[in-house]
Amino acid sequence: MSKQDVSNLKINGDRLWDSLMELATIGGTEKGGVCRIALTDLDRQGRDLFVRWCKEAGCEIRVDKVGNIFARRPGRDNTKPPIMTGSHLDTQPTGGKFDGCYGVMAGLEVIRALNDHGYETEAPLEVSVWTNEEGCRFAPAMTASGVFGGVFTLDYALSRTDPDGVTFGEALKQIGYDGPEAVGGRPVGAFFEAHIEQGPILEREDRTIGVVTAAQGQRWYEIQWTGMESHAGTTPMEGRRDALLGAALLIAEARKIGARPNGRSTVGVIESKPQSRNTIPGRVFMTLDFRHPDDAELTRMDAEMRAAAARIASEHGLEVKIEQIWYFPPTPFDAKCVAAVRAAAEKAGLPHMDIVSGAGHDACYVAKVAPTGMIFVPCKDGISHNEIEDARKDDIAAGCQILLQAMVERANA
Repeated sequence: MSKQDVSNLKINGDRLWDSLMELATIGGTEKGGVCRIALTDLDRQGRDLFVRWCKEAGCEIRVDKVGNIFARRPGRDNTKPPIMTGSHLDTQPTGGKFDGCYGVMAGLEVIRALNDHGYETEAPLEVSVWTNEEGCRFAPAMTASGVFGGVFTLDYALSRTDPDGVTFGEALKQIGYDGPEAVGGRPVGAFFEAHIEQGPILEREDRTIGVVTAAQGQRWYEIQWTGMESHAGTTPMEGRRDALLGAALLIAEARKIGARPNGRSTVGVIESKPQSRNTIPGRVFMTLDFRHPDDAELTRMDAEMRAAAARIASEHGLEVKIEQIWYFPPTPFDAKCVAAVRAAAEKAGLPHMDIVSGAGHDACYVAKVAPTGMIFVPCKDGISHNEIEDARKDDIAAGCQILLQAMVERANA
């Protein structure tokens, strides 16, 4: 097929769907979701399947020192920087079939479709699998794409520990994906990530394609409250130093802080000690997640939370320690990549709209070193990070078709 016949290139929606469903059997749960935590044996099995499929499609496989996988399809001019796509294969403990996995399988389907048509792009194409995007075992999230993007050092990533004290590097070696390649440091022509929206906007607006213009900023915190353990029956209410009360009051304050326009606040983990029903809690650990598309507003949220925590601690005789463990500012995506996605949707006649991502994605860190864009498709009721996460087969195929058109357009530019 000639370079000019791009409009005739079509992905195989049935094959894409079947690949997603087969991948979902690795770590599949009784409720129809997936539990495939980063750097576990199930993660290894998912990676092995992806690698096998890519080799069958004629791709060269490389793995870097944080376990990122790159499957390359050659182009006419392999001196040109590759046009990349991809996402992640790790899931939340109660995750779904599509979060992350869709972006990886969509990239594989682009490769397979181009093979079907015998089409050769000018620049090579690459499909990536980024390690530990979810961050539920090793915090922070998006660890490996963060090293690729120059946000984290290699030593920092490899030294992260899980709740059992296992380091990222140890777990990576155990599953056999501690690759030899340097992380990043090479030119990338462009990067596109296809993803379910993980929110309700596209479905509510009856749009098939979300043209993602930016991702909102995030701040993650780990907060320690310290009071005094004492007897639940003999300690008067006015004399208590209840660490759990401090946490509860801050949770309520964080809810108010996140209720501003476009704000988000979430307390996802809370651990109280000594875990005795007749002992006043003396120590509490909690996490807090703030998000906002405006960096100045996100900074104000931080200041309001710290002031509230200090006031609560003073009023109730507590100590509070707040550590911000992760921050990245709102990330605008590359204008040309955004335009390529929009143009592909218009040419395909698909209803589309500009949208800002409420979630963090590997694309946010790749955007620091390469022109980047994202493609969203709707998910049922906007639900994600849940075993009932779902998406329509036609929407999944449509997003992949837009991905193909955008990647080929940039590869031939």
